[in-house]
Amino acid sequence: MAVNDPSWQQRDRTSAGRYCPDYFMTAPPYAVLNPTAQHAAAPYTPGAFAPAAPQNNPAKTTNGETPRVKRTLSQSSDSGEDGLEGIETKKKAPGVKRACNECRQQKLRCDVIQEPAYKSCSRCLRLKLECKIDSTFKRVGKRSRNAEMEKEIQELRRQLAAQQSAPSSKPASVKAPASDTASPRISSIPSQLDQYINSEQAVNSLMDLRSGMDGTSQQRTPSTQVWRLGPITLTHAQVEDLFSRFFHMFHPFMPLLEPTTTPTAYNEAHTLLFWVIISVAARHYPPDSSLLPSLSAHISHLLWATLADVPQDYVVVKALCILCTWPLPISKTSADPTFMLAGLMMQVAMQIGLHRPSHAQDFARFKVEFREEELKDRVKTWVACNIVSQRVATGYGQPPSTVYDWTLVPSGWSGTNYQLPKEVEIRLDIERLCNKVTKSFYTNRMNPVGLVDDEQRSVMSGFLAHDFEEIEGQLSPGTSVITFLYLRAAGLHFRLSAFFYSPDSPDYHSHISSLWLATTSFLECVFDLDSTIGGLLPHASNYILQMIIAAGFTLLKLLNSSFADKIKLGYGKELFLKTIRAIRTISVATNDLPSRLAEVLAQLWRSGGSGYRNGTGHNESFENSLQLKVRCRMSMSLVHDSVWRWREAFQPKGRDSLEAAVKNPTNPDSNVESSASSTINDTGLSSMVGLPSSESFAPASNLFGEPNYEVFDPQMWLLDGLGNFPFDEIPGMI
Repeated sequence: MAVNDPSWQQRDRTSAGRYCPDYFMTAPPYAVLNPTAQHAAAPYTPGAFAPAAPQNNPAKTTNGETPRVKRTLSQSSDSGEDGLEGIETKKKAPGVKRACNECRQQKLRCDVIQEPAYKSCSRCLRLKLECKIDSTFKRVGKRSRNAEMEKEIQELRRQLAAQQSAPSSKPASVKAPASDTASPRISSIPSQLDQYINSEQAVNSLMDLRSGMDGTSQQRTPSTQVWRLGPITLTHAQVEDLFSRFFHMFHPFMPLLEPTTTPTAYNEAHTLLFWVIISVAARHYPPDSSLLPSLSAHISHLLWATLADVPQDYVVVKALCILCTWPLPISKTSADPTFMLAGLMMQVAMQIGLHRPSHAQDFARFKVEFREEELKDRVKTWVACNIVSQRVATGYGQPPSTVYDWTLVPSGWSGTNYQLPKEVEIRLDIERLCNKVTKSFYTNRMNPVGLVDDEQRSVMSGFLAHDFEEIEGQLSPGTSVITFLYLRAAGLHFRLSAFFYSPDSPDYHSHISSLWLATTSFLECVFDLDSTIGGLLPHASNYILQMIIAAGFTLLKLLNSSFADKIKLGYGKELFLKTIRAIRTISVATNDLPSRLAEVLAQLWRSGGSGYRNGTGHNESFENSLQLKVRCRMSMSLVHDSVWRWREAFQPKGRDSLEAAVKNPTNPDSNVESSASSTINDTGLSSMVGLPSSESFAPASNLFGEPNYEVFDPQMWLLDGLGNFPFDEIPGMI
């Protein structure tokens, strides 16, 4: 650089304003990095130059020299090069890439070893905890739980003080403090825990969470452990009993979870899954019949709070599978979120990569390595998602959101060294058949309601019947009755398409006869649940319930048409009466949807002559007696059509007629009178069972939104079906 450069001269003035010529001495380019090399190139002369001192100038030593800056990099003074060859970057020692879930929860140092072989950390080994690493794990905040524990502590202290001051021979049971949410009767802690409760140990145990302990207090033994959801309190014995009931009574219908896993492990996996299992097991729970109604509102709140938290864990997908199989009790379809939850279940499963179990890394932010057991569980969960999604779509008369790709075929499992259980594989094939039926009969884009023409339907029926026989041939004598039941339900779903054939079709009578055989075969298999297995019918899934309802309306339609002349009327009547009793057996709450639909069936049966066609008022032909007006709900169109006809006929009876009848159920047997049936206008319903009515199909507008009267939400019906009807064929519609 030139010494006389005016830009440098202007920039490098001293504090006195004088130029410093010696400051512009030529120096090697590495002089700043290597002071030794700088002095070797140009001997230092005190006072030769005096540049402007920086603000943070290091202090001088006693001899007036400025100490050298402490070196942070290794240097080589013997090198004849530019001095940079001796610099060596200090590498950090390899450490733990990710702490285990337990250490992350407590924000503690973790020494877990992930590679090459997984080795639990010392803390988990010492405390006997499950040491695992989950990429979707989130720490649970303790402030809200601490506040709840403090309230319970105060309430327990108050109850203990009141108990000690009030003389009583029997110790009082302690309940959780009341919540702001109204709830039915709350289960109390049984008397065998009074010795534990009536002491300061109860308060001390609740202080564990407040003091930051991880729940491993010695005072908190398994026999004294309690679980809480809002104001609901369950003891260890109650939880063990409920889990035992779930895996014995409900698990055979959807074998997704592992029976050997403890309730504590399920609770640690996810709170929603734990309480969903409890809610399912609480159906028809003799020790406490009010437990399910008490839990419903709190589980619903927990469900939506969990779904609002993104991203989700695949354990939440398991909870949705169980909840869609056994939904919480409702009394009207407008409040039923099952179909929506089934869609969320499939979307969440694909978002976290369950549909590509061996390539989960493509759907995660961190490195994901699953053990063989975890990989098998993900495959099994994805299979369960498709099975449940298909059943929900079939039962609600909606298009399915299933994904039947290579992952769901045996060749797709070759990389996992995994083979599905035989019965689970057969059930998957059954649901594939249901999907074929739906797409073959109800997905015609050229038709306003999606129906194919009769000729195409007849051709596809031959292929589908062959597929049904192939699956039936895979069943062995050792196959469970529940698998047979699912196959018969698929056959009913297949044959319900007979109601969509034109009466002029050459195979019309043959298809109606096949529908009768499919209906009776399915119902006989349903009734075998009690005779061969014993007591499983009340615990049947929601899909089985929906197919039982469809079979009941099919019997009602056939027995009150001219087709009744071709079958044994006594046998059909016996099946129908058993069907109503089965629906009422599955009902879990007063005035829930199954009990309301059973009452509708009973009233229609009584008003239609109880299956006897006496010739008066029944002059309609065979071709017209089985036609439907509701044609947009696929195989479930018959159910919706029958309910519409019931609403049309019972409109003058008032809003409270059904609710009052449910409290005093109608006896469908014509030989036994019922107080509820005495209020039914038999002549007013005779026309709705067989033929379409000549009156307006739509109910009056004053019925819209009546909560005590509706079975199916009228507005939902308008959106799902009526908008696609050819209105010129329906009298009274504008």
